[in-house]
Amino acid sequence: MKNAFERVALIGRWQSEEVAEALFAIAAFLRARDVSVLVEERTAAAGGTRDFDVADIERIGDEADLAIALGGDGTMLGAARELARREVPLVGINAGRLGFITDIGLGSWRQALATILEGNFASEERTLLTARVVRDQEIVWSELALNDVVVNRSSRTGMIELQVHVDDLYMYSQRADGLIIATPTGSTAYALSANGPILHPQVQGIVLVPVAPQSLSNRPIVLPDDVTITVRVIDGREPRVAGDMQVFNDLHVGDDIVVQRAPFRTRFLHPPDYSYFATLRGKLNWHELPSLRGVQR
Repeated sequence: MKNAFERVALIGRWQSEEVAEALFAIAAFLRARDVSVLVEERTAAAGGTRDFDVADIERIGDEADLAIALGGDGTMLGAARELARREVPLVGINAGRLGFITDIGLGSWRQALATILEGNFASEERTLLTARVVRDQEIVWSELALNDVVVNRSSRTGMIELQVHVDDLYMYSQRADGLIIATPTGSTAYALSANGPILHPQVQGIVLVPVAPQSLSNRPIVLPDDVTITVRVIDGREPRVAGDMQVFNDLHVGDDIVVQRAPFRTRFLHPPDYSYFATLRGKLNWHELPSLRGVQR
């Protein structure tokens, strides 16, 4: 049977040696199915190169037609940021803790990958954000984020004051510990812990969630995802900004953090029985009511 993907890259949580054995088992499984395998260089270094083809992320972007990320959601986030521009689809296998976006369990990867290689899978696209810090009309930092862009205070200081504009229209000023600007994917990450709403991945929106605001009237808000959001630092000591936890510490009062939807999206592949709602039930411990016989819906 012809494979739907002929050249597959493996990307693991390269700081973790325990992931290496699973990755190489997956590599052997793929080779047995006549799939050409690339192992990302830091992943290979953590577990030994063995006899697999080792490649940097640039080569993976050029040559792979599928990438498999093994680890936690952080591994998947990093792979998505690196490969979205190159339109390489991703499959996530969860060897971490929570796993909102690495949806295949470590004990079920064989059947899941066999089905995907046969071309039987569910496909979805996820929005990314671009963030840049503008200081005196110069860009001093930029980052790509799949989850969120967060402007916050240092852990050693008090609240910061932020002013927010949307498409150059003044929205509000707030004093808070910070502000989260999240994609639908990121709505189940830090934004959720700050009482933000859950956005379905196919909702074309961006959620703004204040972190511990001084005024309780500062509430989360969902905006269209085609707007430009500008956050200006008005006051505060040692403010900082991060995109998917990639932190820029040298943020100054007066800096503008400009956030927009990226001009490309990342593509996730799932087993055909994948359900986003099942993921929410499992990860958030939503209780299911017992079936009610004879009740019409």
